[in-house]
Amino acid sequence: MEPPSSIAASTSTPASAGRAAEADRGRTGAVYAVHPGRAGLAGPRRILNVLMALLLLVLTAPIWLVIALAIKLSSRGPVLYRQTRVGLDQRRSGIRPNDPRRRSDVGGKPFTIYKFRTMRLDAEDGTGAVWACHDDPRITMVGRILRQYRLDELPQLLNVLRGEMNLVGPRPERPSIVTELRKEIPYYQQRHRTLPGITGHAQVNLQYDASLEDVRKKVDHDLEYLRKASAWEDFKIMVKTIPVMLFRRGSR
Repeated sequence: MEPPSSIAASTSTPASAGRAAEADRGRTGAVYAVHPGRAGLAGPRRILNVLMALLLLVLTAPIWLVIALAIKLSSRGPVLYRQTRVGLDQRRSGIRPNDPRRRSDVGGKPFTIYKFRTMRLDAEDGTGAVWACHDDPRITMVGRILRQYRLDELPQLLNVLRGEMNLVGPRPERPSIVTELRKEIPYYQQRHRTLPGITGHAQVNLQYDASLEDVRKKVDHDLEYLRKASAWEDFKIMVKTIPVMLFRRGSR
């Protein structure tokens, strides 16, 4: 018996075949070059995100000082937490197996993300990266308050000004996590076709991730955002983020 995929290909119209090919490119990561405007690198979206980041940086400067002092006085370790995350994938050819130009393919350009430290220094000793849970014992007293109001994300305003992130976009993940989730979730790679963000469509509509199923839902929201991405859409998400922070929705 002929394989179902072959049957579909032989009976489909040129238009449906084109859509099927595009869907396959989305699953594998083989996609076309990213337009700077659509990726949030230029145009009204980028201007809005940079201006709002500058404004927030000025308005929250006194809060930074208070947070830094509270972290230093309450726990051992640095004020800022640095971690490698996966950013924008601008490749014209998308993911290519055994690409001779790369030792490894993490799905996008790695960059260093900044956060206020909310966990103990030994938080991941022996466990590696794990999802945070309710009443996570690794989180410090000050860290719990910062997470409740999303204040630990404030240093990422620097990432926005450096061109590595926008205020609005899919949340960036660690390279090891991206590698695994690309295998588990169809179209996951597509969320790297725009600059990652501090907040996003998923963040204002869902809780923090606690399972693979939660990530699947988040990816659906990220892809919906990519389809509607615009300066106006970003502004609406920025406004919706305010009550999420004030009422501590989804904090963990």
